[in-house]
Amino acid sequence: MDFRAGTVNSFSSEYFQGLSQYRHRVFVEMLGWELQCEHGIETDQFDRNDTVYVVAHDDASEIIGLGRLLPTTKPYLLGEVFPELLNGKTPPSSPDVWELSRFAAVDFNANATSALGQFSSEIAIELLHQSIATARAHGAKELITVSPLGIERLLRRAGFKAHRAGPPKMYGRHAVFANVIDCLA
Repeated sequence: MDFRAGTVNSFSSEYFQGLSQYRHRVFVEMLGWELQCEHGIETDQFDRNDTVYVVAHDDASEIIGLGRLLPTTKPYLLGEVFPELLNGKTPPSSPDVWELSRFAAVDFNANATSALGQFSSEIAIELLHQSIATARAHGAKELITVSPLGIERLLRRAGFKAHRAGPPKMYGRHAVFANVIDCLA
């Protein structure tokens, strides 16, 4: 497994298109999220020049995982779209707190072995370590995420220090919560 981190400006347009297509396959086709997408590309208003991406590749250089890092000093998903997950608290706005969003660890070339298809906790754990290291290099002490409930178990088993920022809420068929992950632990 290989990792690459960078911004829109550091990637070629073809590479960024590939990771946007990967996001579409995961979030729209596989998970069924209702997102505004055209031509099999998933991007949103948070894909800016200062957005940092951490991308996992297999030995054939195919994308098998992705995370998007946003500084909370500018608009970000939790603060703009899901602030109610913070249970009345003000969304963070600090250079010490970055958001991790559009996190996916799906190897579409692997054999499906569970109800989650090609989801890989091994890829997810390594990708999360890389995302934390990248965020820490940008000054982050904490990551905040909008996460499905199942991620808590994965984080605990893998030894990450994390806690809920508020109680879970239902969105459609999915229970999600605001999750804070310690980058310094």
